[in-house]
Amino acid sequence: MKHFFTLLSHEIRMLLVSPATYVAATAFLLFMGFMFTGMLESYSKEPQELSPAYVFFQFFWLPVFFMVPLLTMKSLAEERRLGTIETLLTTPITTTEVVLGKYGAAYLLYLTLWGCTGGFFYILQKFSGDIRFLDVGPLIGGYTFVAISGLFFVAIGIFTSSLSRNQAVAGIICFVLLVAVIGGTNYLADSAWLSRESLDPLKDAVGYMQVLSHRDDFTRGVVDTRQLLFYLSGTVLALIFSILGVEAKLLHS
Repeated sequence: MKHFFTLLSHEIRMLLVSPATYVAATAFLLFMGFMFTGMLESYSKEPQELSPAYVFFQFFWLPVFFMVPLLTMKSLAEERRLGTIETLLTTPITTTEVVLGKYGAAYLLYLTLWGCTGGFFYILQKFSGDIRFLDVGPLIGGYTFVAISGLFFVAIGIFTSSLSRNQAVAGIICFVLLVAVIGGTNYLADSAWLSRESLDPLKDAVGYMQVLSHRDDFTRGVVDTRQLLFYLSGTVLALIFSILGVEAKLLHS
């Protein structure tokens, strides 16, 4: 892994000169800014039971659906399309280092974009002069959830990028998988057919994977080690499949 940091710095530079990065960043910050503004308007009209920080993270999944594919779809797909990944791997660099370098760069950018939204709460507290708007518990819990779940979501994006030479195809597959992981588990958990007693093990498994439930727990300050295990194990599996996917494509090329 001695070449990892060299590859990581290179991938960060490549992301910073990529138009898709700025499209994703602009769309993300505009969306979150409009959402934050709308949230404050509702608070100005009548008192709300929930803190602004808690409400802010309720719709985290909307920008994730589009931001993650835009940040990751080019990573391995473009290398394969141009044929540069074969050249890269003829040097003393392993497939694992290549995949982890691209993953690390995308994840750091993902964290940076979410970190920029912390300025919304600073501005709110600064101009309102009311410390109650800066509810530290849900704020820390929400950003912790974003950081931990982002490990898995970005790994999914890297995995889908390893499956195709076409960026658009990789982005679409990533979008579909994210919808399945975030929305699909929530839909299944509320399905009436899972209420049968014979399906209790399946219902427990779906409940364990329910991302929106994890978000609620984190923003309330509840951290379950089983949830951490879910995201960490999912990340490791997605990255392993990414490495195997790249090597399999190389063998058949």
